[in-house]
Amino acid sequence: MSNLTFTMIKPDAVEKNYIGGILKMINDAGFRIHAMKFTQLSKEAAGKFYEVHKERPFYGELVDYMSSGPIVAAVLIKENAVADFRTLIGATDPTKAAEGTIRKIYAQSIAANAVHGSDSDENAGIEASFFFSSLERF
Repeated sequence: MSNLTFTMIKPDAVEKNYIGGILKMINDAGFRIHAMKFTQLSKEAAGKFYEVHKERPFYGELVDYMSSGPIVAAVLIKENAVADFRTLIGATDPTKAAEGTIRKIYAQSIAANAVHGSDSDENAGIEASFFFSSLERF
């Protein structure tokens, strides 16, 4: 079990100015921000980040969406980080997300679901390293 996870506040949530509210929920849940940046993915970078989904039918739409506007990428620290963060963000489908979760409050749809959260300790490390060098983590 790792104490690190990775998240992105997605273009839909950034556009709707939900950054502050989402970060407050993250802090209030006991996560510490280890690294954070406001950036925009190129189509190439979004394609590389989501390469694991390349054979899936939604891959092209996902790449287009994730490169459509700025995002906030962050590495979060907390004991049991991946599982606790997955609980905090809620189900991918906001209509099925538990009350009080980030996606229940801020997501618009399954596709525009406000935040990304790592699904395993291994992927958390890979995803964090995609965006942040060791010099950018505090």
